[in-house]
Amino acid sequence: MALPENRAIVVVTFEEFLEEVRPRLKSLLAHWRIPPEDAEDLLQDSLIALVFRWNLVRDPESWLIGTTRRHCLMYWRRVRRQLYQAVDAETLERLSPLEAPPQERDDLWTDLDDLIEQLPERCRQVLHLRFRLGLDPAEVARELGYRESSISKITNRCLGALSRKLAASRVGGRRAPRELHPDQG
Repeated sequence: MALPENRAIVVVTFEEFLEEVRPRLKSLLAHWRIPPEDAEDLLQDSLIALVFRWNLVRDPESWLIGTTRRHCLMYWRRVRRQLYQAVDAETLERLSPLEAPPQERDDLWTDLDDLIEQLPERCRQVLHLRFRLGLDPAEVARELGYRESSISKITNRCLGALSRKLAASRVGGRRAPRELHPDQG
């Protein structure tokens, strides 16, 4: 198959390719505010994936940028999930009858109930079933008619909303930062 007359074949080495795409990658990682120690790992994962798929990729630069962007998104989702799980564990530990006197525990539940009441109905139901009644995720999904595969995501979103309410109440009514990253919704 002949190439059109106005198209030339350009052969570059992998090092030349990396040098050419480096500014866009640096800009992308800076935009997503990936810490330098984690940025190196994300970039390495993207490059390894590109090397394994090199013969299947039509536009390596676009593919690498898109893959790195997806890795950045997954990085912040993982960080957010860890934060929500930490808040979840901390809250549950504080409610433990072994650590908190009954009055303190009741006060904490009252404060949490007040914050939970400000959440959407779906979140109120999920949090009540999961943490007040102690149902496991599969039971919560069945009770509310959700797929088991989606209940973890829904629970994390609800814990995130509760965390933001909790953070806002702790900073004297000032609005707490809503997002960990500007591109998160």
